[in-house]
Amino acid sequence: MSGLALSVGALAVTVTLAVGCASLGAAAAHATRLSATADAAALAAADTASGLLAGIPCERAAEIVTRSGASLSECDVDGPVATVHVEKGFGLLPASARARAGPPP
Repeated sequence: MSGLALSVGALAVTVTLAVGCASLGAAAAHATRLSATADAAALAAADTASGLLAGIPCERAAEIVTRSGASLSECDVDGPVATVHVEKGFGLLPASARARAGPPP
């Protein structure tokens, strides 16, 4: 009977570690996608602010963010420099990313 209990315990620990590692991997992938969305939105807003694209910079950034299923919580344009803040939850946890784009200082 003790061998069975040891086997069940070892299996429970292995499953717990596997689920934990998979969750961390999924969270890391989500953070990477959210960061890439913020980068793309900031670049679109900066390109629009500099005149390379037609339209309003923050509206252009919102289009990019909406396509990815996230929400644009903040968009600031200071001359040719755009800064955006993007949010999209991961399960029950909030996740956000910030990006800045524009010419070098």
